[in-house]
Amino acid sequence: MNQPSTNLVRGTVDLLILRALQPGPAHGYAVSRWVHERTNAVLALEDAALYQALHRLEDKGWIESEWGLSENNRRAKYYQLTPAGRRQLRTEIGAWKSYAEAVFKVIETA
Repeated sequence: MNQPSTNLVRGTVDLLILRALQPGPAHGYAVSRWVHERTNAVLALEDAALYQALHRLEDKGWIESEWGLSENNRRAKYYQLTPAGRRQLRTEIGAWKSYAEAVFKVIETA
């Protein structure tokens, strides 16, 4: 039996990370856990993709990081949105809503 694909569409990872950081700073594992829990385990961020995206978003100036201690008293890098990242999140959400509406128009007529 064929299973539906839950592979993340290109660009989705950035949106998910930005949204996960909207409430406040978080380390990479917390971002991954938030996405997993928020989507009822339908979506998962693989470590490599997550950390590549975090570095890319930092290079773009959408997030910034600093070292701190995790809830387990381990050294962890915490990421937070910059003002530019908040603006980008609003842009990304608008684009994804339009995209989703268009896809639903297609599949609802099937």
